[in-house]
Amino acid sequence: MPIKLPENLPAFDVLSREGVMVMSDSAASRQDIRPLRIGLLNLMPKKIQTENQFARLIGATPLQIELSLIRMTEHETRNTAAEHMAEFYRPFQQVKDEKFDGLIITGAPIEHLPYEEVTYWDELTEVFDWTQTHVHNTFGVCWGGMAMLWHFHAIPKHMLAAKAFGCFRHRNLAPASPYLRGFSDDVLIPVSRWTEMRGPEIDAVPELKTLIASDQVGPCLVEDPRHRALMIFNHFEYDSTTLKEEYDRDIAAGKSINVPLNYYPDDNPGKMPLNRWRSHAHLLYGNWINQIYQTTPYDIAQIGQ
Repeated sequence: MPIKLPENLPAFDVLSREGVMVMSDSAASRQDIRPLRIGLLNLMPKKIQTENQFARLIGATPLQIELSLIRMTEHETRNTAAEHMAEFYRPFQQVKDEKFDGLIITGAPIEHLPYEEVTYWDELTEVFDWTQTHVHNTFGVCWGGMAMLWHFHAIPKHMLAAKAFGCFRHRNLAPASPYLRGFSDDVLIPVSRWTEMRGPEIDAVPELKTLIASDQVGPCLVEDPRHRALMIFNHFEYDSTTLKEEYDRDIAAGKSINVPLNYYPDDNPGKMPLNRWRSHAHLLYGNWINQIYQTTPYDIAQIGQ
């Protein structure tokens, strides 16, 4: 089954050209099944790029997905056209009476700020608490996952002396986890962050379980069963050229930045990077969607009860 998207959303054409099954509202309404309702709380500045990345992954499953785009209510983006935001996004305050099978909370380029200094922090904590009554399973990505661990468990993020930037080897620590079904023992994952979560601080909370970790860049994927949540601190969703775009942007701005590790062939920025994480990205998000499908109530009103 395909992912259901508005026909005029840019992702509709992008994914159609890539061979991802997409479906319009009118076509979906003729199917006598309940689609899974997945929300995307998009905190990234490049909204359309992020929409494409996550829609690509959750649209590759055999289930019908209804994707809802959500934004913080008072925060105004400066990197995406106002017309796009008005047409496709709804503020959290307009959706908080609705139920969702799943919610993805993206990262945000605000790692250097203490959480409480983020302009929309109060509303974001409202979102976190709201997930416990209105969302069956939540997936926090990068800063979004770190913020969830801070809110629910008071586990801090720590600034790094240098940016963790590149593609890093990770170990599969929980092969029996339904979220890692089909995973290799060794996984390559893109990383781009100035902060880290520390394994001993996560391990000190008995209810948390680290599923994937790296000897170089620490914990990556953490499960929080009590809050029905996953947190990932790295970027399976990245396109092949996302790290290149970040590197080229910083070089053009005259910033000091290392060549992303283990990304370009021969570590040569003059060569095009190869995508070596795509298959595991689809596995992870497909397993997440499947786990939601297996456990969410058929009557969506029963979510949170």
